[in-house]
Amino acid sequence: MDRLARIEKTLEDAVARGAADGSPPKITEAIRHALFSGGARVRPQLGLAVAEACGDPDPRASAGMAAAIEMLHCASLVHDDLPCFDDADERRGRISVHKAFGEPLAVLAGDALIVMAFETVARGGVASPQRIGGMITSLSRAVGLPHGIVAGQAWESEPDADVSVYHAQKTGALFVGATVGCAIAAGSDPGPWRPLGEKLGAAYQVADDLADAMGGVDDLGKPCGQDEKNGRPTIVAELGLQGAVRKLEMMVRAAADAVPDCNGADELRALVMMQAKRLAPQQAAAKISAA
Repeated sequence: MDRLARIEKTLEDAVARGAADGSPPKITEAIRHALFSGGARVRPQLGLAVAEACGDPDPRASAGMAAAIEMLHCASLVHDDLPCFDDADERRGRISVHKAFGEPLAVLAGDALIVMAFETVARGGVASPQRIGGMITSLSRAVGLPHGIVAGQAWESEPDADVSVYHAQKTGALFVGATVGCAIAAGSDPGPWRPLGEKLGAAYQVADDLADAMGGVDDLGKPCGQDEKNGRPTIVAELGLQGAVRKLEMMVRAAADAVPDCNGADELRALVMMQAKRLAPQQAAAKISAA
């Protein structure tokens, strides 16, 4: 089974458990809308590539960790689209969860995905119980305080925010969770894999800033101009468009260079480059291709 098929099956199994007899049906619909909306599964695919480079002795554990990262990512998007944050009508080219199902169910769907993520890690690690603690810790750090995506979102409510810290927490934390968590799931030292997550996450956020400033809703599947509208700190605001494009080129190269010596290192570097180009607006992606 290839990476994407493993991820989808693990996600489907998790939703099926939550939709067992007695579960309110509408929240299951909302969760499915959030989770199966055409996302590229970048973070979990990266995580599984890391696990494979580490030998992947327990595929169920690595799939559980990778799927959990995707659940947390989708939960963050559901919450990010709410009226109290971006008030976005669209996500990935579809109507956002709160527009389709109402705010109460959107909040609950995001909450449910967070809880489901931890259950999925626990269930996935049953054959390697000695690794569950490390996997759950890495997942908690990726999403919580002081350095996870909750902290990253919270910086938007502070009067002064360091852009690099904001980006590392809002976007980089889940990439680190994917690389570190899946290395742990594979029974390997996670240390060498942290820089890859940090640098790829930083590149992704720069690309997202550029896409928000340069792209159109047809390109992104979500409203553009949200950063300027909401007064958020961005690389574009700090460096200008050309400076941000140069920063993206540098960060993508740094992410590719951060892949440690391992089985499949060249494939991992190619995956890094491909995913960075996918998110970047066309003008910036062309520069990455030429790098």
